[in-house]
Amino acid sequence: MKEVCAIIRMNKINATKEALVQAGFSAFTAMRVSGRGKRTVNYEVLQAMNRNPDVQPEVLATLSQGPRLMAKRMITLLVPDRRVADAVDVLIKTNQTGTPGDGKVFVCPVLEIMRIRTGETNEDAIDEMAGGEGAEHV
Repeated sequence: MKEVCAIIRMNKINATKEALVQAGFSAFTAMRVSGRGKRTVNYEVLQAMNRNPDVQPEVLATLSQGPRLMAKRMITLLVPDRRVADAVDVLIKTNQTGTPGDGKVFVCPVLEIMRIRTGETNEDAIDEMAGGEGAEHV
């Protein structure tokens, strides 16, 4: 059993939800988050500071702000090991634009799952048919 977690762009959440459901992953959690990725130093700005010391205070003020936190969405879903590649593939294909900020996908092991309502454990606790037809999803 694995937890697949994706950090994606805000404007990709609806397409991602639809793609996950179409691929058979109808149970997931989505939340608003903010964060930042890595950002390289702008060497042109540093060179401009060296050439023109009079602009240093303004440039330093800009550089000291650093990268702002960006609004993102985080989606998490629990999947059987045999479906991890499918879930990751859906997330990447739906969110890949080829530009910085597309996001990240993390896959982590899950040791144990318990459904509170029924007491089912592990795969039975996330199986869509567990608990009978029309069962409530975790």
